[in-house]
Amino acid sequence: MKLISWNVNGIRAALGKGFALFVEQAQADVICLQETKARSEQVTDLFFAAGYHTFWNSAEKPGYSGTLILSKAKPLSVVNGIRKPAHDGEGRVITAEYPDFYLVNVYTPNSQRELTRLTYRTEQWDPEFRRYLTRLEKKKPVMFCGDLNVAHREIDLANPKSNTRNAGFTAEERGQFDRLLEAGFLDSFREFEKGPGHYTWWSMMPGVRARNVGWRIDYFGISHRLRPALRNAFILPHVMGSDHCPVGIEVS
Repeated sequence: MKLISWNVNGIRAALGKGFALFVEQAQADVICLQETKARSEQVTDLFFAAGYHTFWNSAEKPGYSGTLILSKAKPLSVVNGIRKPAHDGEGRVITAEYPDFYLVNVYTPNSQRELTRLTYRTEQWDPEFRRYLTRLEKKKPVMFCGDLNVAHREIDLANPKSNTRNAGFTAEERGQFDRLLEAGFLDSFREFEKGPGHYTWWSMMPGVRARNVGWRIDYFGISHRLRPALRNAFILPHVMGSDHCPVGIEVS
């Protein structure tokens, strides 16, 4: 089974940059998208999703945030949000239940410039999201994927020293990621690749992506008990169309 996650930075924009061809060539069983920035009725031509069931969670604010799951197999159930009204207005989470696991697609809030949302992010959102995953995990194994808006370790970004205390690389955000792993989950990519230089997001400034001056902030996390089924975890930095690139896993 092949699963892919991608922050497309606007599904309508991505469709103009070859997204449909990527879907066709990827041949994934499930594709999770973040930052769709659209409601389902604004994307009326679903040619890119032929052969997939589609599940949208759009933000209340137009043109903002949003998540989408494309799944070849119809899930047993689909739930939007984490069932916390204080957090569920921005379309940041979709959970699809399959016979053997839950799949959670997440777009974690950014702490923003000047860290204006850092307190909300690390004292409210992160703990609630972690509790949500652990509640699911008590029922059956969990996979979660998406843009988590944090580079966990120094090897997860090209310039750690100059970015210390910037959004996405504060001690508070990295600590929350530690606690997520301590709650019983694995960073799937690090099960296969221990070295630096592997990134999933690059600034839009000219030449930055070509020089690979990036951050790894997009992840696939899995329950420890799914580790025997994990066959591969990968990043697709050559795939354009967004300031992020797709990431994925293969499980038996």
